[in-house]
Amino acid sequence: MSLCYGHVDVFSAAPFSGNSLAVFADSRGLSGAQMLRITRELRHFESIFLEPTQRPNAFQARVFDLFEELPFAGHPILGAAAYLHHRSASEVQSGGSATQLPTAMRWAFELGARTVSVTTQRTTQHGIATYFGLLDQGRPEFIGHVGGRANGEDAALLKTIAESFGLTLAQLHPALPLEVVSTGLRYLIVPVTPGTLAQARVVADLSQLLRCVNAQFAVLLDEAALEIRHWNNDGVLEDVATGSAAGTIGAYRLRHGLARSGEVFTLRQGRFTGRPSTLQVMPEGPAQSVVNVQVGGDVVVIGGGTLDLLP
Repeated sequence: MSLCYGHVDVFSAAPFSGNSLAVFADSRGLSGAQMLRITRELRHFESIFLEPTQRPNAFQARVFDLFEELPFAGHPILGAAAYLHHRSASEVQSGGSATQLPTAMRWAFELGARTVSVTTQRTTQHGIATYFGLLDQGRPEFIGHVGGRANGEDAALLKTIAESFGLTLAQLHPALPLEVVSTGLRYLIVPVTPGTLAQARVVADLSQLLRCVNAQFAVLLDEAALEIRHWNNDGVLEDVATGSAAGTIGAYRLRHGLARSGEVFTLRQGRFTGRPSTLQVMPEGPAQSVVNVQVGGDVVVIGGGTLDLLP
């Protein structure tokens, strides 16, 4: 059995930028263990494995990073939708369909107990066919603030968090709270002072610390620059563009009066990995009851390949 996949770059209209991804459009018959080994073999930050359903443009989806299966992730879902749109366009061009493919398409992805939808729009930028994907992440969950400045115990926790990123307590933003927010994955949002991101790094594994505050991952936010950084919890790998984190940032900014409902803002990431990325984020609803967050970005199809051997 051979297995075909597509290679796309997400959150950038320029090839060989943004966050790369392997998309397996038909992974029927593969086990989770095989999917994890394939992801590790290809060495993308994440891979997504799809299985067609009986509904048009609807797929079961499983996402893996280099360590485990994830219940949700933004850039793999956007990249998968764009790649499926690209495949459909290629079939039309080669005479595989008698009907003209619409410029805009809608897709559904079943991730365990949750289904998310993505719309894709085919465009051309710099003479290259690109796709803009918009992922509806649904209603965010605000899990709670972390630490504070009121007592020594809270200050000690904040100091520990700062030092875990090689920072000092003074480099945490003085006016914005640390907060755990989820649109599918629970992120500890750590606002920092302007210019601090450049020196940040993970100096100690974050896993235990994050469990203590009911979070799965952490993301640093420079609100002044609208830029974020995110690593695996052990700090070995820095993510290039994190759609799931961007959704939580959208919810956080609307909750704290930093964004307006229904207005798109641009979030930057990936500068420190040499793969600059831009993420479009639109939160909706009143500040105290955010109802929805959408995250979008450009996707470029780089190519594809075939695995002749399977694990």
